[in-house]
Amino acid sequence: MTILWINLALVFVFALSARYFATPVTTMITPATIRPNKVAVFFCLVSLVLVSGLRQNIGDTYFYKYAYDNNVINWEYVTSQKDIGFGILQMLLQQYVSKDSLVLIFTTALITNILIITVLYKYSRMIEISLYVYITGGFFLVSMNGIRQVLASAILFTGIKFIIEGKWFYYILVVLFASTFHQSALVLIPIYFLVRYKAWSRTTFILLVCSIVIVFGFDQFSSLLFSAIEDTQYGGYKEFAEGGASIIRVAVDAVPLVLAYLGRDKLRKIFPESDYIVNMALIGFVFMIISTQNWIFARFSIYFSLYHLVLISWVLKVFREKDQKLIYFGLILCYLIYYFYENVINLNVIYRSKYLDFFS
Repeated sequence: MTILWINLALVFVFALSARYFATPVTTMITPATIRPNKVAVFFCLVSLVLVSGLRQNIGDTYFYKYAYDNNVINWEYVTSQKDIGFGILQMLLQQYVSKDSLVLIFTTALITNILIITVLYKYSRMIEISLYVYITGGFFLVSMNGIRQVLASAILFTGIKFIIEGKWFYYILVVLFASTFHQSALVLIPIYFLVRYKAWSRTTFILLVCSIVIVFGFDQFSSLLFSAIEDTQYGGYKEFAEGGASIIRVAVDAVPLVLAYLGRDKLRKIFPESDYIVNMALIGFVFMIISTQNWIFARFSIYFSLYHLVLISWVLKVFREKDQKLIYFGLILCYLIYYFYENVINLNVIYRSKYLDFFS
């Protein structure tokens, strides 16, 4: 964990510096009123990419490394895989860069973090909070586990522009491209039409009520769902038995939404496009509620978790100016406690890297 703690400290300090040395925005290309310092943000990216890209373990990293090292990845291999985009990426890396699996891990870490930070640079109001929660909220660790799905999620995150501008055709193109890295990304096509409405409307509460009903009637719901998908690549999830997500995880996801609801009128005033961000975060929260019965549904929440990072950077501004510091440091402390609990006590995360071992 030493490396991960150092990474958290470096990213937060650089991100805080990025906002401190920010410049005013004079155009309408971003909803934020300031533009973070690019040099400081670049150092945040460097730290995140090095830690993620030079790892040897965590989650399913071993299996990706094993598959890359022990297969000749050509067109025959690519077409035999279900996610052709990821297969092509591996083929290009193996044939033109290196047969060492480190290049795959580093490249996916580089692409994923560049895409995420690029979007946060444009849409986050307080980038240090977004990046702090990116790490302490657990998504950075998830990015080192579900490599393909998080890469697809990062690609989809760039489509935030088309959600806000209502350009459904371009958004669907982004979804189709992301689905070549993880086919489950296709669920975001109908989701687009669900989020293009005012936040906290009747539809919002219908979604929440439906999620609660599904939790209480989960046996019946899961039987219907898995019967419907039994002939697809996801049919095997019927036997998935990792248990459910913890209530603490659900509570963490609820924090930005609760704050957004309390300050919904002011939030809409300072960030008119926030309704779409709130709705995306809310749908992710609904999946997380359902995942308390079966962890597989938390896999779908991955596609929505990044919107929490944008949302939480804005909700601090809905409070009275004299209260903002209290809320700010309260969030810092609470997420730090959660990060320690989840990674040290609950998961006992051990980070290994032959290139960064001198920090261990």
